[in-house]
Amino acid sequence: MKTVHPGRWRAKLEKDQPAKIVPVPPKWQRQYGRGTMLISRPIDVDWLIRKVRKGRLTTPTLIRERLARDYGAENACPLCTGIFIRIVAEAAEEDRRARKGRITPYWRVVQSDGSLYTKFPGSAAAQARHLRTEGFVIAAAKGRKPRFDCACRRRPIVVRIPRSVPPCWPSRVSPRR
Repeated sequence: MKTVHPGRWRAKLEKDQPAKIVPVPPKWQRQYGRGTMLISRPIDVDWLIRKVRKGRLTTPTLIRERLARDYGAENACPLCTGIFIRIVAEAAEEDRRARKGRITPYWRVVQSDGSLYTKFPGSAAAQARHLRTEGFVIAAAKGRKPRFDCACRRRPIVVRIPRSVPPCWPSRVSPRR
């Protein structure tokens, strides 16, 4: 039987670790080019997801672009960003179970191809339920991944996080040593 540790995901979310800007790994240079890559923090991803208003959506790609731009790097690590999105979702569910007031609306993050996250708490079904309550229309996709219907009632399916939202993190980044 699986033991549940209260606050486990919240502790991962609030872990005190510096953001780092590192050179793009050689294996990834073909896809991301030579340059610098940001290894962000989970709390940065949480802050950006909290900025997505009701009726709007974002993707991991847009989150990575915003993080990289704010930290002055060419890219943000897609692997770390994906892991941090999962940590944010699990911490939000812990907060919901603890009956905390405002939780991070993690369900407003959809994959870049429009599909829902199967690894979110409650799987894609729970994410679809949250989105339907906000007025989105979910269409069945070919295969196993549920997708958004592009002809849904909401005008923009994916909305960029506006530049007018100031970053909450420091502009200085600790270099990797």
